[in-house]
Amino acid sequence: MSNNATNDIIINKAENSKISTVDFENLPFGNTFTDHMLICDFRNGAWETPVIKPYEPFLIDPSAKVFHYGQAIFEGMKAYKDENDDVWLFRPDQNFDRFNKSAIRLAMPEVPEEVFIGGLKKILEIEKEWVKKGKGNSLYIRPFMIAIGSGVIAAPSTQYRFMIILSPAKSYYSGEVKVIIAEHYSRAANGGIGAAKAAGNYSGQFYPTKLANEAGFQQVIWTDDATHTKLEEAGTMNVFFRINDTLYTAPTSERILDGVTRKSLIELAARENVKVEVRSVLVSELIEAANDGSLKEIFGAGTAAVVNPIIGFSYQDKYYELPKQENSIALELKDKLNNIQYKLAEDTFGWTVKV
Repeated sequence: MSNNATNDIIINKAENSKISTVDFENLPFGNTFTDHMLICDFRNGAWETPVIKPYEPFLIDPSAKVFHYGQAIFEGMKAYKDENDDVWLFRPDQNFDRFNKSAIRLAMPEVPEEVFIGGLKKILEIEKEWVKKGKGNSLYIRPFMIAIGSGVIAAPSTQYRFMIILSPAKSYYSGEVKVIIAEHYSRAANGGIGAAKAAGNYSGQFYPTKLANEAGFQQVIWTDDATHTKLEEAGTMNVFFRINDTLYTAPTSERILDGVTRKSLIELAARENVKVEVRSVLVSELIEAANDGSLKEIFGAGTAAVVNPIIGFSYQDKYYELPKQENSIALELKDKLNNIQYKLAEDTFGWTVKV
């Protein structure tokens, strides 16, 4: 990745900052936003000059294609501040590449690197004080793009809006997580858009997750659409299974998102001599491992939580409780990954990028 800093951005700063009104010790995830946002529109076949301006609502035509045909994609990233007050990004090249793969899949224009990465660095320079020091503190970054062209004909839009908004975050903790293994619903299908971070992928999960919540569970482990025998993702996260001392996770595909945290944990595990097998894991394997005691851990992996341990799962109305681990591989990997992100340990992978 190039240095990609750009001065070709119009900056209109807010007259007053609201940072003094924010309780940084009590931050519900994703509800508070910084003073500024970045906007860049695609019109007449070209990207216009990016603008950084005060965070505010904007007008959009009721016939905008995003409302009618769902052309909307996004990414999730974080910025971290070290003890020297420097701000760091974690593998932003991976999010940039995946964002444009999502754009291609939804017939949207690719966003130039100088807009995505250069614009992100510029807005982070402006909002530096919103990134708080200390392990567990971060600034959540939400780049997204929507179709803003008007008209209800079923065709791709000709106009798009790329934006970046920022939200200060504390360490993400959702309490004890129990899951249901899906027997009917699937997150994505072969030939579909499961590998893209498309907004519709997430709205499609809400109803099955609501049913799981009503049954006393927090999330769903999705199974493949064809046979419902292969374990794929957990909620909105990639999922890992520890059987004895080996980690198993499904390979990425057009059904499964190529998670940045997932691939980082795989590389980190290899460095720490933790065996990882990337292959399809069958529901029957999981049940057998739960019954014979070899199933030690299940955990989700994603940007918000990094690692989210799962304490038990239900399948065909039978609940399987996982044993408590004195030496959790999941939590050990999470701690080592966090230490790299917060510059508390050497980044031997070259993952961190200074703003």
